[in-house]
Amino acid sequence: MQEFSTRLLFRPETAEQRFLPEGPYPNGDGLLSWVSIQHGVEQSVGSLNLLDLAVGTNRNIALPGRPGFAFPTHRDGEFVIGLEREVGLFQIEDASWTPLTEPLEIGVDGTIVNDGVAFSGGLVFGCKDVTFTEKKAGLYLWRRSDRQTIKLRSDQVCSNGKVIFGDGDIVTLLDIDTPTKQVVRYSLNVAAGELSEPEVVVDLTSQSDFPDGMIATPDGQSVIIAFYNPADVDFGAARQYSLQDGSLEAVWAVEKSPRVTCPQLVRIDGSVKLVLTTADEGMTPEQQARHTNAGCLFIADTEFDDVPDTPVFQVAE
Repeated sequence: MQEFSTRLLFRPETAEQRFLPEGPYPNGDGLLSWVSIQHGVEQSVGSLNLLDLAVGTNRNIALPGRPGFAFPTHRDGEFVIGLEREVGLFQIEDASWTPLTEPLEIGVDGTIVNDGVAFSGGLVFGCKDVTFTEKKAGLYLWRRSDRQTIKLRSDQVCSNGKVIFGDGDIVTLLDIDTPTKQVVRYSLNVAAGELSEPEVVVDLTSQSDFPDGMIATPDGQSVIIAFYNPADVDFGAARQYSLQDGSLEAVWAVEKSPRVTCPQLVRIDGSVKLVLTTADEGMTPEQQARHTNAGCLFIADTEFDDVPDTPVFQVAE
């Protein structure tokens, strides 16, 4: 097993932005987008951020709700964002919003859109119960070919890390519903809008912390998972697991920030680095004083020569 340390990449300017950062994603020209899902425990808004990796400056863009994910589209300055109970297109220059879905989770109380993944067929995204207690949140496919939104499951608690392999009508979906502490694999029939039965490929039930965001390694043989630890511990972690046998292959330790939320691999100056978002959500003032890096973004070395596919979202014209 390989072990790596991390170093501080960026400290968000405000406590609101440090509450719940997630979803780092490459944006070309040395930019990394990320979302601040919620600006505090009593807040119902968040923001989109554009971090310049070369100079360390960050552009913070207010959003009219809580974003679960944000991916750049093929049009300049535009993102597809899961926001509250909709998915839509957000133009950063004029803050315009164009819904792609009807309101979601009709008849379900207390859920909002959480994590997602873009792929050639559209989007797969899930929701979360904001109290993290009930199996009532949906998992959805937004199909680009006909702009239809299809509910795939309705029994998740906190739908998190997602990876899609393949192209065409049938693809492979890896998915995490955080409280289960498992990575499951489905065959997703995009044309039919149907999932196969789940197969557990990485079992993390022996862990004390909880799997959150997830990406694939460049060769597609493993996944890197961020772990959210609600306990008062000194280090957080991201870990790499084999998809063949579920074995632990690598660990990235995150000092003074136990609540690691999402990973992303990026190329910087010719080398591949791992970027991690972390949160200070739920910490007391005393814990924040001890965990002085909570809510920051981190960067670490890797031994990868390439980065996984991070597609730009293609809007059907």
